[in-house]
Amino acid sequence: MYYDPPYFLLVAGLFAGITSGLAFDATLKQSVNEWAKNRTTQTLENVQSFSLSLTFLGICTGICVFLASGVQIFGFPTSYAYAIALPLTLLTALLVWWQLGKILVELERGGSKALDLDSFG
Repeated sequence: MYYDPPYFLLVAGLFAGITSGLAFDATLKQSVNEWAKNRTTQTLENVQSFSLSLTFLGICTGICVFLASGVQIFGFPTSYAYAIALPLTLLTALLVWWQLGKILVELERGGSKALDLDSFG
């Protein structure tokens, strides 16, 4: 039995991931800039608001569809493709979200100089 490869879903998932990533970038920059101007009692870790979470969810959904469609192109059924893509996406998303929280805490403690990667060499 031959499956019709989902090329449209491949492109749509990639497009959704990229556009959500651009929205995530803009939202994160705006939140950090507002925090830097006001320096309120709100910590940077709490900046991870609904709009930031929603754009991150859009990235994850788009990438999951992209990965599953890529696996389906090689002839795997849809259920197997999503059984592979979903855990990969969830694990990666959790690690990225955790790392983002750590970076925001470092930024709050030491400012942007705390993230200077050139100073380690």
